[in-house]
Parts: sequence; structure tokens; C-alpha cells
Amino acid sequence: MATESVVERTKENIQHHTDVSLWFALLFLLGFGMVMIYSASSYTAFAEHSDQMYYLKRQAIAVGLGLIAMLVVSRIPYHFWERFALLGLMLSTILILLVKTSLGVESHGARRWLKTGIPGFNLQPAEVAKVAIILFLSVMICKMGASIVKFKGFMLMMIPPAILFLLIWKVTDNLSSALIVMAIAVILVFVASPDYKKFVLLALLAIAGAVAIVLIVKYTNPQGSFRLSRIRVWLDPESDPDDKGFQTLQALYAIGSGGVWGKGLGQSMQKLSFLPESQNDMIFSIICEELGVFGAAAIMLMFVVLIWRMMIIANNAPDLFGGLLVTGVIAHIAVQAVLNIAVVTNTIPNTGISLPFISYGGSSVIFLLVEMGWVMSVARGIEYRN
Repeated sequence: MATESVVERTKENIQHHTDVSLWFALLFLLGFGMVMIYSASSYTAFAEHSDQMYYLKRQAIAVGLGLIAMLVVSRIPYHFWERFALLGLMLSTILILLVKTSLGVESHGARRWLKTGIPGFNLQPAEVAKVAIILFLSVMICKMGASIVKFKGFMLMMIPPAILFLLIWKVTDNLSSALIVMAIAVILVFVASPDYKKFVLLALLAIAGAVAIVLIVKYTNPQGSFRLSRIRVWLDPESDPDDKGFQTLQALYAIGSGGVWGKGLGQSMQKLSFLPESQNDMIFSIICEELGVFGAAAIMLMFVVLIWRMMIIANNAPDLFGGLLVTGVIAHIAVQAVLNIAVVTNTIPNTGISLPFISYGGSSVIFLLVEMGWVMSVARGIEYRN
């Protein structure tokens, strides 16, 4: 009887276990993101919409819907989603193609969104594609097993993400999201493959190609290509301070003026119509200006805590599928956060990448929270022993 009592108590502890660190990091990022969206957008929102809380209200609705979706998904056994892997991939492909129809919405010179019929909310198919590729590859890797090590198996695994990459890049003209989709795919296949040689070779080829492009741009100064011009401006932002280098320079001014402790929350000068997309892609520069190096370090620490907790869940997942599902979410969040911070600090050429959970964007935060629902669903299947 005593043994049965211990077993029952252990089961109860397992059932009610909550990863406090994971929840704290996630809720901190969401809450802090909404505070910074209001701080970064209030001036622009009032000037353009006569409502200082215009962007905050829409983000709050998206976060609310995302949290509800996350809680629902977290209560559903994660194996339930296996049957929708192919359907999700096909749906994301169709949604990307629909951007070119009358359902497509153009904003800031780019056609990357779809009308949803909900006022103030448009769907970005690239965000659906990120979720779809995580699910699809997690299922496929489990089904293919050891054959993934062979060259044929490896190439078969990379065809679907390559197709999505080309569609997102060419149809929606969104190279940054296309690169994130491909990065998620490479990381998932890398983690599942015991043979690292091909990945080392691919990495060396990618680095060599990037260096070659930079050298060509630096010494030949080619004209006519939008993306090559971004590389040229990245090398020397002051070469075009009034056009392509304007956003980068304003972001650097914001970061530099913040110092160690910042000017104070709400005291940014760059958000007063000087820095384009201050509530979106460039929100990290406003964080640096208002809260300084201290605030920026705190945000990066929260991302580290979030990723660390997810790595523990992935390592202790009940099966390979659960581990891959969480690994895909880790790859998505880590790659996107690193690239956003690198862009804002001019470490890499400027491209439109939002900061996960913090930048303004309904589609992004909703689908990120759906992914977090998967993580929590996998965590529920882990037997935590006292």
C-alpha cells in the first residue's frame, strides 16, 4: 500500500509539473514586447491613426489569440499533428501562391500578406510555412530513419524546404523568411543525422560564396541589383545616408546614444519618425536607446533562458518525433532572434526580420505561440522524477 501511495504521488507531481523558467521567459518576452511596441509606436500611431495605442491594441489581440491557441495545442497530444504534416505543407504552398491573387495585400512596397476578413489583421503565409516545415520534416525524418544518412535520402529531405524557399523568395519577395525556412530545415536534418561531413562541406561552401559576393561588391561596385546594393550599403552605410543606408544609420545612432543604462523608457528620439519600422524590425535599436546595454542584455538573457529550457525538453522528449518538433521551434526562434539583432547592429546586411515575441506583427506572434504549444505538449509527456 505504501508503494502504491508513493507511485500515486509521483504521478500527481508529473501531471502538475510546470516549467516555471520556460513560462517566465515566454511571458516576460511577450509583456516586454507589448511595452516596447507602445513606446516605439505611440508617436507614429498618433500621427498616422490619431490613436497612440493603435499598434498596441492590435498586438494585444494577437497575443491573446496566440496564448489561447498555445494552451489548446499544449493540451493536445503532439502525435495528433503527425497526420497533418503533408496537408500543412500543401496549405502553406497554396497560401504563398494566393499572395499573387486579389487576396494579396501590399504594404511598404511588398506583397506578402493575405486578407483574412478580420479588420486590422492580415495573414503572412511565410509564417505558416515556418510552422509547416517544422512539422513536415519532423515526421519525415522519423519515417525515413537511417536512410537520411545516404545522399539520396538527404536530398529527398531538402527538396520540400527548397521549394518553399524559392516560393517565399520569388512569389512574396521575402528572402529573409525564405532563409529562415531553409535554416530550420538544415538544423533539423543536421540534428537527426550522425554524419556531419556533408554539413561541414555545405557550411564551407556557403561561407566561401558569401565572402566572394562581399568581395565582388566591395571591389567592383556593381549597379542595378537591389540586394547587392544592400551589401554595398552594409559595408559603408554612409555611402548612401539618405536612401538605402538611412535606416541602418538611424538604428546605429539609436544604439550609440543609449549608452549603458539608456535614456529611459519612452525617451527615444529616433522613434519620432527618424527610424522607419521602429516598432517592427528595428525595435531592438529602440530597446538599446531607451534601456541601454543593460536592457538589451536582459532581453538576450531571456532568449537564452527560453532556448535553454526548450533544449532540456528536446533532450528528454519521450520519442524522436517530440525531440525534433521542439528542436525545430528552437531553430526558428534562435535563428530569427540572432538575425534580427545582427541586422539592427549592422553585423549582416539589412533585411526585414522581426524579433520573436517582441516586434509588432500578428501573424508572427500567433504562430510562434502555436509552436510553443507544441513544446509544452512534448513537455507534458516527459516523466519528471523527484
